[in-house]
Amino acid sequence: MSTDSAPTGVPEAFREYGEQQLPQSPAFGHGKNGVADLVLAREGENPTRLLSDLVKVPYHLTGTLDTDPAPGLTTICLQEPTGGVLQGDRHALSVDARSGARGHVTTQSATKVHSMKANYAHLDATLVAESGAYLEYLPGPTILNEDARCLQTTTVELAPDATVVVGDVFVPDGLTDHEPFSFDHYHSRLEASVGDSLVCADAVDLRPDERDPRDPATVGEYGVVGTLYVFAPAADTDALADALHDRLADHTVAAGASVLTDGAGVTVRVLGDRSADVTGAVEAAWDESRAQLLGVGAPLEGRGR
Repeated sequence: MSTDSAPTGVPEAFREYGEQQLPQSPAFGHGKNGVADLVLAREGENPTRLLSDLVKVPYHLTGTLDTDPAPGLTTICLQEPTGGVLQGDRHALSVDARSGARGHVTTQSATKVHSMKANYAHLDATLVAESGAYLEYLPGPTILNEDARCLQTTTVELAPDATVVVGDVFVPDGLTDHEPFSFDHYHSRLEASVGDSLVCADAVDLRPDERDPRDPATVGEYGVVGTLYVFAPAADTDALADALHDRLADHTVAAGASVLTDGAGVTVRVLGDRSADVTGAVEAAWDESRAQLLGVGAPLEGRGR
């Protein structure tokens, strides 16, 4: 008997994992089916407000913060009181930034994906930015422990005059004493569309037992991977890419910036030896993107300088 009812688009390998029975609560069971459904709205030059929210454990939300230096931008910090992501967990985040809204969504700490004996964990995010909206999603790093299986999917939908910024840091060295890349399977996929046009499809599929991720075609000699996606169709993306490239030159990481098809935005990839170095570089790129797009940098605690 299956414990999973995986949605369309889940890779076949994870569908097979989902057939495995769990010794504790089943997948999608109480406390394992996390939901955070958020809607942001703004009227004129007023601050952005959380218009509605539906939150279920293991997500927790205590309110919003209006301390961001960008005018009208509100911050949402999602908390997870359970201590980490376990086998069979399914977390679904949805953020809808209505016309003209400005929002920053983050987490209180890193996402720790614990060791597993059966099934898998799925972390899903859907980000929608309507006309003139500006939305950021920069969670803490994702840390994978030994034998972990993690599917991470992100869908971005934005209007031609909206902006969405997504950050991601992947740390394959967990909290145990085992070697890095001792997890079982990590699959991360992001797809972004402007209107009906797909402008970015980026996927990482790592199975260390089948192929060593430290080969030259994957991460090589590095151990931590960071990515920043800046979807800004209305911006001068060539100038943005140059500014991001110059900003990253002073960091002790390997990094590059590329313009997306049809000038829909810029992607930044960062490789490094330490989580702090890669996170700092991603935050510096985030700060620079804000300076270029909003005319003001990131909050002081997140500038990665």
